Amino acid sequence: MDKLANRLRDDAERIDATISEQLDDRIRASLENVTPQQPRQPERKARPVTFWWASSLTGVAAAIAVIALVNLQSPGPGTPTTEPASPPLLLPTIEWQAETAVLVSPLEEEYENLQSDLEKAEQAVRQDIERLF
Repeated sequence: MDKLANRLRDDAERIDATISEQLDDRIRASLENVTPQQPRQPERKARPVTFWWASSLTGVAAAIAVIALVNLQSPGPGTPTTEPASPPLLLPTIEWQAETAVLVSPLEEEYENLQSDLEKAEQAVRQDIERLF
C-alpha cells in the first residue's frame, strides 16, 4: 500500500497543468458562494380535539357492535355442541420380567463367518490381480 501511495504522489507531482484565469475565477466564485443549508425542522400539524373524540367514539362503537353480534347469535341446529370428556381408559398393568439376552455364541459364529468371507474375498482379488499381470 505504501508503494501505491508513493507512486500516486510522484505521479501527481509530475502533472503540469495550467489553469486559465477565467476557470480559476469560476472555481473560486463557486466555492465562496456555497453555504451549508440548515436542515428545516418538520412542521407538526396539531390535530383538532374533535379528531381525538371521533376516533375514540368510533372505537367504542365498533367494540360494542362486535360484542353484541357475538352475544346475540344463538347456536343453530347444525352447530355442534361440546360434550363432557369421557374418563380415560384404565389399562391393566403388566408385570414385566426383563432378562438380559445372552448372545455370545451367535456373535462369535457371525464374527468367524465374516472373517472367512473376508479371507475368501481377499484370495479372489489376489487371483484376479495375478491373472491380469
